[in-house]
Amino acid sequence: MHIFDELKERGLVNQTTDEEALRKALEEEQVSYYTGYDPTADSLHLGHLVAILTSRRLQLAGHKPYALVGGATGLIGDPSFKDAERSLQTKETVDGWVDKIQGQLSRFLDFDKGENKAEMVNNYDWFGSISFIDFLRDVGKYFTVNYMMSKDSVKSRIETGISYTEFAYQIMQGYDFYTLNQERNVTLQIGGSDQWGNMTAGTELLRRKGNTTGHVLTVPLITDATGKKFGKSEGNAIWLDASKTSPYEMYQFWLNVLDDDAIRFLKIFTFLSLEEIADIEKEFLAAPHQRLAQKTLAKEVVTLVHGQEAYEQALKITESLFSGGNIQDLSVSELLQGLSDVPNYQVTNEDSLNLVDILVTAGVSPSKRQAREDVTNGAIYINGERIQDLDYQLDSKDRLEDKITVIRRGKKKYSILTY
Repeated sequence: MHIFDELKERGLVNQTTDEEALRKALEEEQVSYYTGYDPTADSLHLGHLVAILTSRRLQLAGHKPYALVGGATGLIGDPSFKDAERSLQTKETVDGWVDKIQGQLSRFLDFDKGENKAEMVNNYDWFGSISFIDFLRDVGKYFTVNYMMSKDSVKSRIETGISYTEFAYQIMQGYDFYTLNQERNVTLQIGGSDQWGNMTAGTELLRRKGNTTGHVLTVPLITDATGKKFGKSEGNAIWLDASKTSPYEMYQFWLNVLDDDAIRFLKIFTFLSLEEIADIEKEFLAAPHQRLAQKTLAKEVVTLVHGQEAYEQALKITESLFSGGNIQDLSVSELLQGLSDVPNYQVTNEDSLNLVDILVTAGVSPSKRQAREDVTNGAIYINGERIQDLDYQLDSKDRLEDKITVIRRGKKKYSILTY
């Protein structure tokens, strides 16, 4: 299957400037292309992964990727579909974020070998030395205010107000495309659908200043079946940095996607062939309760982002906590990954360590009467072991690595005591 047809089949083509011309270029030559990532945080997230993996698919098909991390545009801030202006960061902060994001991108693209090996670029390299006067004369004159005002990303901010700084962002992104075209023969830009206005500013500059044609391909912004978007501004970011979102948390995210989304996400976020995904879909539809699609999705993406060992650890934590495994097989660090969002009570010297008392103090049971019923009925587990003794006293043997005690009430309600 032609790479462009595969991208469409996977649901990765949202808009193009000229579909037939782009298809022809991808068929007849090695296309150099770029995707830009502004350092607005110290990590990329799953929303970025769509463009990253699309870039990787094109590289596997023989085309040459450039990964642009915007050390200059990151100092300005993209206004696209934001309700308010971004907070400006210091250059030192942005430089630090650039380094971290470049490190993340290096895991997904092949920078080491082949005539189409990936290359990393930073737009501060060309913006840092250009003067304001030169930029206005050599670039700004090719853009009319009417053209810039017509962009949806600008229109949405006119009523609430947009600074000249953010208003000029689209020209900066356009100049990125122009510079890469002139210096590296880049003819295609890939980005999220919210970037269409900024990206076509680049094709406009290529046409007017460079007297040449460039292509734009946008990938869709990914939402689930309820319309919820992946992204840090939505408050539900799944970060690619393991210190911000653990492999276990990422595994759980994919394991819990809706049935209506699972097959679609397999096409977008994995390198399984379309034939393999079709086979998974048949089995999944025949027995959706077994969640084959979600389990496969979780395995493939966690392995892709964090590696096989991290996937196996996430699976081990999941099985130990929720599938009848023994939590004593887990280290404290693994337990804290798996139970990062459960209630955590810091035990003090004044606390009674009688089981009934600590259940109430830590908020595991709402009252002493309920706590006694929970213990008597066998609903309380200490580090995975059922305790039905009302006079039970917690002591050092109940502290895992002398740091925590894990309490379970019922089948899945966990709490942690910290010492």
